[in-house]
Amino acid sequence: MLDVVQIAVLNDNYVYLAHDAASGETAVIDPAVSEPVLAEAARRGWTITQILNTHWHPDHVGGNAAIVAATGARVTGPKGEAERIPEISRSVGDGDTVTVGASTARVFDVGGHTLGHIAYAFDADDVLFPGDTLFALGCGRLFEGTPEQMSASLATLMALPDSTRVYCAHEYTQSNARFAVTVEPSNAALSARVVDIDARRAKGLPTVPSTIGEERATNPFVRAGSVAEFARRRAAKDNFRG
Repeated sequence: MLDVVQIAVLNDNYVYLAHDAASGETAVIDPAVSEPVLAEAARRGWTITQILNTHWHPDHVGGNAAIVAATGARVTGPKGEAERIPEISRSVGDGDTVTVGASTARVFDVGGHTLGHIAYAFDADDVLFPGDTLFALGCGRLFEGTPEQMSASLATLMALPDSTRVYCAHEYTQSNARFAVTVEPSNAALSARVVDIDARRAKGLPTVPSTIGEERATNPFVRAGSVAEFARRRAAKDNFRG
């Protein structure tokens, strides 16, 4: 089983270490920066062997070059954005697989936030790294893609088992929750989740990971009944100041 370690960096980013104890392999997912990632791996006695990028944005690839220089790690990233991924050595897309020791991830094309965005689902480990496509109670802004594309991408991820842990790349949950309750004020599961979120943040605790089951029950973007409804909700969230 993968041992996943969460590292908070910048203002609200999460970088992840995914470690396979049997082989000693360790992957870094979406390193915004290098120093705290290298320090955490060293503290645990783990050797970083690879980097997995979900998309090209600087707050997801900014640490690539320094980590490669320090460790010799190989970099895997989205085929559709390969020219924008520093130090990339393997390009992958929908249907490809990636291994970290004995654990295998399926790669999904989940464009919308960026056109070539991908996600990594380690099925046997119940672990999903969706980058900025799916957030706890939210989804990424449509910087490059269309509502149709993002809606389809979210549907792809919602087909994963409810028990799948969602290791998204940002701590946006509390602000997402404030918007979500305006969309579904009578959703009891959402109301209960908001109480838990507020309690966690009051203690300085992360709200990530969530699960696919929690998102299916409470996330207003995956619960939209049509592409048009999704588009309205995404536009409303873009303008939300609550």
